[in-house]
Amino acid sequence: MGITFVLVRKKKEAPLLENVLIEDYAAEGKSLARVNGKVIFVEGAVPGDVVDVQLQKNKADWGEGFVKKFHTYSDIRVKPFCSHFGVCGGCQWQMLPYEQQLVYKHKQVFDNLTRIAKIPLPVIPPILGAKETQGYRNKVEYTFATEKFIPFEEFKAMKAAGLEPTKSIGAGGFHARGFFEKVVEIDTCYLQSEPTNEIRKTAVRFAIENEMPFYNIKQHQGWLRNMFIRNTTKGEWMVNVILGYDGGEKREALLNLFLKKFPQITTLLYTINEKRNDSMQDLVPQVYFGTGYITEALENFDFKISPKSFFQTNSKQAEILYQVTRNFAELTGKEVVYDLYCGTGSIGIFCSKEAKKIIGVEVVAEAIEDAKENASINNLSHAAFFAGDVINICDDAFFDTHGKPDVIITDPPRAGMQDKLVKKLLEIQAPLIVYVSCNPATQARDLSLLGEKYTVTKIQPVDMFPHTLHIENVVQLKRTDLL
Repeated sequence: MGITFVLVRKKKEAPLLENVLIEDYAAEGKSLARVNGKVIFVEGAVPGDVVDVQLQKNKADWGEGFVKKFHTYSDIRVKPFCSHFGVCGGCQWQMLPYEQQLVYKHKQVFDNLTRIAKIPLPVIPPILGAKETQGYRNKVEYTFATEKFIPFEEFKAMKAAGLEPTKSIGAGGFHARGFFEKVVEIDTCYLQSEPTNEIRKTAVRFAIENEMPFYNIKQHQGWLRNMFIRNTTKGEWMVNVILGYDGGEKREALLNLFLKKFPQITTLLYTINEKRNDSMQDLVPQVYFGTGYITEALENFDFKISPKSFFQTNSKQAEILYQVTRNFAELTGKEVVYDLYCGTGSIGIFCSKEAKKIIGVEVVAEAIEDAKENASINNLSHAAFFAGDVINICDDAFFDTHGKPDVIITDPPRAGMQDKLVKKLLEIQAPLIVYVSCNPATQARDLSLLGEKYTVTKIQPVDMFPHTLHIENVVQLKRTDLL
C-alpha cells in the first residue's frame, strides 16, 4: 500500500516596515507613505507620524497595512475627546483637528473627481464645514448583544495578569469592527445629544435586573436586540426598541420606565424582529405612545419622519446641503424639476417655492407615501411623487402628462447611479442636472459617463459628518451644447 506525502508550504509572513514616515492623506480614512518607491496605504496614521507598518497586502507597486508601533506622533494630532476612539470605529478622525479634517475631505473630493472622472472641472471652493461637531446626529442605532468586545491590548494585559475575561451578561453600544457578533459597550457617545446615552443604559440595566436575555446573533436568540433613537431641532424624540420576541409584561415595564424617566420622548415604539437579519423594511413598528412619528423643520418646511423613513442624519447641515442644491438648480419659477431618488421628498419640497412643478421618483413605496404627506403638510399642490424605477417610469407618455424636466436633481446611495439610469439621463437631455452624492468616487465615475453630453459647471463639498471620513458633494452639470 503506497504512502502519500503532502507538501505543506508555510505561509509567507507579510513584512513589517519600520520607521516609516506618513507623508500624505490618501482616501477612505487611510494615509499614504512611500517605501523604496512603493506606495503604502496605512490605516490609523496621519501625515507626520513615524510608524512601523504591518503589511496585510503586498503587491509589486503598492501595499496596505496598519500601524504596529508609533515612534513619533505628528504635530497636527490632537487628543480624541471620546474614550472609545480607536475601538468603536464610529469616528475615525478624532485625532485630527476639525480644520484639518476639512482639508483632507476637500482633497478627497479633488482627487476623486480629477483621477476618476478625468473631465474638465471648475475650481472647487472650500468645503462647507459644520458649526457643531458634537451632538449633531439626529439618528443613532444601538445594538445589544451577549458578547462584549474586549480590545486586544486590554485582553493581552488581562492574560498577562493571570486574569480570565469574564463572560458578559450583555452589552449595549455599537458593533465592533470586524466582529459581527460582538458589541463595544459604550459609556458616552458624543454624536447625539442627551438623553441618548442614558436611554441606552436604562435598557441595559432593565434587561440585567429583570433577567431578560440580550440577543445572541450567533444563536439567533434573545430579547433585547436593537434600539433606534431619533430627535429633531424642534425638540421631538422618537425611540424604537427592537425585540427578538414580545416579552409581555416585561416589554410593557421597559416602555413605561422610558416614559416615566424620559419626558423628552414624544413617540415611543417597539418592533418585534424574529428574523435572522436586522433589516427593518419588512417589519411593522408598533406605536406605544405618541403619534408614531416626529417632525423636523428645514427653513420654513416641515417634514414628517416615520420610524423607517430616510432623512439626512445631520439636520443643520442638511439645510446647508439643500440650499446649495437649490442654488445650483438656478430656478426662476418656470422649471419642471425631477427629483430622482427622492426618498421622502425633502430635496424637491425644499426647492418647491422656486419651481413650477416638482416630480419625485423613488423605488421605495413607503417613502413615496411619506413624500406625499410631506407635500400635504407644506400645502404644496404642484408636487407629485411616484413609486418605481425611474428607468421604467420616465417614458414619453409620462413626459406628455407631467412635462419633460428642465432640471433633474439626483441623490443616489453610495453605490451611485446605475449605468441604465446614466444612459436614461443622457437620453432625456435635461438642460441642467444637480448631482448630490455621499460618495465622490462613484459620483466621479458617473460624471465621466455624463461627460458625453454634459459639462461640470459648479462643485461644492459639504461636511455632514465631522470626525468621520464621509463627505457629501454637490455638482452642477449643464448640457454642453447649450453653453
